[in-house]
Amino acid sequence: MTWDDVCAIALAFPGVEESTAYGTPALRVKGRFLTRLRLEDNSLVLVDVPVDEREMLIEADPTVFHVTAHYKDHPAVLARLDTVHPGTVRAFLERRWRTVAPRRAVKGWDQRG
Repeated sequence: MTWDDVCAIALAFPGVEESTAYGTPALRVKGRFLTRLRLEDNSLVLVDVPVDEREMLIEADPTVFHVTAHYKDHPAVLARLDTVHPGTVRAFLERRWRTVAPRRAVKGWDQRG
């Protein structure tokens, strides 16, 4: 995948906007952080991933999922864009979007089916 692929997935969700975070490309919903690109290792920062889930993901597929010392104490996992499946990215982004999007947007999304 590429960052453009990630944007195409995320921008399908209501209210998602392209932005920046820490000087890198990012996506936000009404100003709230959705994800960003880590240029250092071409990885996607996926937040709201509990540490136990993160450890399971890394153990199950270390070619995709990893963590750096910076994220060690945070509920986040990194996903390498070169190896992550688009469906996986979509699932993580939708989960985070549901957390940060306005309730009305989520309700409308669910009603669309």
